[in-house]
Amino acid sequence: MRHPIIDTHVHFWDMVTPGSGLAWVWLEKGFVHPILGDIDAIKSDKFEIDALVAESRFADVSGFVHVQAAIGSADPVDETRWLTRMREHSTVPFTIVAHADLGTEHARAQLDGHAESPYFAGIRDFNSEVMLASGETNPVYEESLTEMARRGVTFDLDCEWMNMGAALELAQRHPDLQVVLEHIGFPRSRDDEYFASWRSAITNLAGADNVTCKISGLGMTDPHFTRESLERWVDSCVEAFGPDRCVLGSNWPVDRLYSSYDVIMNLYRDYISELSDSEQAKILSGNAARIFKL
Repeated sequence: MRHPIIDTHVHFWDMVTPGSGLAWVWLEKGFVHPILGDIDAIKSDKFEIDALVAESRFADVSGFVHVQAAIGSADPVDETRWLTRMREHSTVPFTIVAHADLGTEHARAQLDGHAESPYFAGIRDFNSEVMLASGETNPVYEESLTEMARRGVTFDLDCEWMNMGAALELAQRHPDLQVVLEHIGFPRSRDDEYFASWRSAITNLAGADNVTCKISGLGMTDPHFTRESLERWVDSCVEAFGPDRCVLGSNWPVDRLYSSYDVIMNLYRDYISELSDSEQAKILSGNAARIFKL
């Protein structure tokens, strides 16, 4: 049976509508991505749900999760308001992982603002990895995470392997908080030594039952990937977290730099094809529907 997919990592933008209050600095002319380098090939003026549906329509996708993309906006709630208007006219459902400044006094008000949208499902804060790497525990950040757990809001976490020990401690301090590791930890290298360190760290992180692994963004630092080059990374995630704690994401349209939509999603289907039918259904859509309120 071919189960539908819920794609848990996509980005929308509209850089042509004036007066929106929104900004996408990473898509501006001349901006060079600090990790990926030249991403000019995806820098269109606009990318919204209709364009994504057109690209993904042969991959049996039943829903999406938009992850904060309006970096540089004065008020992160503006992005949620804009996405909520888009969602109300969308032919395919999606929910929203927004941004909040969790380590500041503005966090509670931003959470309240996002919560006005019925499609709000979670928070991603890029400052989280900076905090983890510092080795310090920020009491304001801790309060924000506790509040997110109380509200049932998911915490999407960027975290490279060397910070996963601190991430494990964070997850254990907040056992009621649903933590989702983004892009399998966004591995910066694909050599055997890096893989061994990453695999050890991700296996340890999986020891926290409230952490789910988002299998996404695998093309970003393996731009000429093959079926074989990605397989061990996906297999390690499924082995560590099990089928109950893995979800899929395309990272679209960023990963269009390296692939077409159907190719990467069909690879994901292929990698888990030896699991039982029910286990495949969990990874493809069931877990995402529960975690991201779809």
